[in-house]
Amino acid sequence: MSPTEPPSKVPPLVDTEGQLMPGFRYHRVKTSGAEINVAIAGEGPPLLLLHGNPLTHVSWHQIAPTLARSFTVVTPDLRGYGDSSKPDGGEDHCGYSFRAMGNDNAELMSTFGFDRFQVAGHDRGARVAFRMALDYPDRIERVAALDIVPTYHALTNVTLGWGLEAYHWFFMAQKAPFPEKLLTADLDYYINYKLNKKGVGLKIFSPQAMAEYKRCTTAEQIHAVCEDYRATVSVDLAMDTADFGKKTIDCPVLALWGSNSHCGRHFKPLEAWKPWAKDLRGWAIPTGHYPAEERPDIVYDAFWTFFSGHGAVPPV
Repeated sequence: MSPTEPPSKVPPLVDTEGQLMPGFRYHRVKTSGAEINVAIAGEGPPLLLLHGNPLTHVSWHQIAPTLARSFTVVTPDLRGYGDSSKPDGGEDHCGYSFRAMGNDNAELMSTFGFDRFQVAGHDRGARVAFRMALDYPDRIERVAALDIVPTYHALTNVTLGWGLEAYHWFFMAQKAPFPEKLLTADLDYYINYKLNKKGVGLKIFSPQAMAEYKRCTTAEQIHAVCEDYRATVSVDLAMDTADFGKKTIDCPVLALWGSNSHCGRHFKPLEAWKPWAKDLRGWAIPTGHYPAEERPDIVYDAFWTFFSGHGAVPPV
């Protein structure tokens, strides 16, 4: 059954013992293609939360503990990120496609006994959620996406403004080891620069979260992330091109984007989502590219309302 009353308060960033994810228990789950580090808490309906780049599962630390009062919250590190394994991408990079990442998480949820579940994603994680909704329509009940437009729309509507802000899509997709050599020359500089989005800065990240992101920013992870972007402009785009106009997401979709993000400045997100989603709702929120850490109060309220099925904004 869906919860009827939302917990009224988002807890502090870190609990009194200094834990980023208080109350979560950790597992390492072997899928058919990777080993996934995952934290899980709660006893309600299953809710999968997927992080973006260059983050890990702890990017949900400001909302996951409160969501776990209403849902069983599952927060993995995507393959290639955090403490999950970094398998070989293969000659065509398909090992880092959103389908491969989606398969990991479908198997992960099966391991915990969840045949049907809801999913929210941010950035790369939202693209994984998008692919999962197309590939597993019988398992995904609702999808929420933070600060993206579908990959097909982004790559077939490249403008000068978006290209300048999202240059890393094309830089990191270059043939190995060119981007890896440049990015690993100064990993601390890289992670600070990557997280310091226009108009927001690093102040939105807790010191504990920043320390975790820096710990996980290794040469091995940088290569995996580059493979992720190489897959995006090749096999992922090919999959989406084949599906465009033929497949749609059948379940309800919530799209939220930052009014001060590259997504909000350069796209009309609802128009970009409409060809893919039969049951769509969404709006801009006053954030940059990292909404769950900049305004966890807004994201938590939107997620709880949408995933609990209470008072949801009607489809557009």
